[in-house]
Amino acid sequence: MEYKIKKISSDASFREFYEIKKNSKLTILVKANKHKFKNLIVYAAINEILIKNNIKAPKLVQEYFSNNMMEIENLGSCSFLEYIKNKKNKFNDYKILIELIVKLQKINLKKNIRFKNNIIRIKKFNLLELHKESDLFFDWYLKNNSKKKEFKKNKKKIKKELNVLYKKLYFQEMCFVHRDFHASNIMIKNKQFGLIDSQDAIRGNLLYDVASLIDDIRIKIPKKLKSLLFSYYLSKTSNIKKGKEELIAKNDFDILSVQRNLKILGIFVRLYKRDHKPNYLKYLPYTWQLLDLRLKNPIFINLKGLLDKVVPKKNRKKIRFYDN
Repeated sequence: MEYKIKKISSDASFREFYEIKKNSKLTILVKANKHKFKNLIVYAAINEILIKNNIKAPKLVQEYFSNNMMEIENLGSCSFLEYIKNKKNKFNDYKILIELIVKLQKINLKKNIRFKNNIIRIKKFNLLELHKESDLFFDWYLKNNSKKKEFKKNKKKIKKELNVLYKKLYFQEMCFVHRDFHASNIMIKNKQFGLIDSQDAIRGNLLYDVASLIDDIRIKIPKKLKSLLFSYYLSKTSNIKKGKEELIAKNDFDILSVQRNLKILGIFVRLYKRDHKPNYLKYLPYTWQLLDLRLKNPIFINLKGLLDKVVPKKNRKKIRFYDN
């Protein structure tokens, strides 16, 4: 049998990917440089759950966990991001992804799952986890974009307000949450939509993946389309009752979009500073635009005032990187 192997582009994780060609069959070799358990074993386990629930995900072809590697199915090289960015009418394609989220939310994700003699504990997306994620904004973005004497004071004020907002979330710990559901993590092969990068799956709020998709920092879509997609989600889910719960869901959506995009500001600065991946800095201005869009909700009046003072709009196109 003839083998050919070539390295393909890596992602924001501690993984490397290699395309393996065995005669005419293509697979992917995943090598985990760090966090082997999460990046290999948990990833393979979650993929197996998705496949059992008729959701396309990479099948495990062969495991080499002891060598920090595994071989998985190749879902092709066309991401939803590449597929959709030049299409004029995006609504019908995005509808498919909304329906995929609804399908994910029907999965009965247990607290503990067994996979190849491993017990994997699935976390709940609680107050602690919300703060753990948004702390990345403070630890990387704000810390590098503030003078040392101002940083601790500003962090304390913003974190206190975030705590008030997170406690307002209504739809808690209810369903399967992919946790990174965006255009680059959906692959298209033979007109089928497949889901990758699922190792961070968690039980959490219904609106988290919806916010990840609609307010994806990688692709700009009009506000009208955003509203149409949110309404379409409400029309397809049976977990949110008509009327008052729909208004509550919009607040949850806005809070989670803000939480996620604060986290993303921190992650992308970390990718630059720690991992030497400067390409992610180009997304910072649009991430702030998405934050400004959601901060128009009156529930954010205090947070908006704090963020406008701490990071004025004139300073949001690039990061200053103070030497503290």
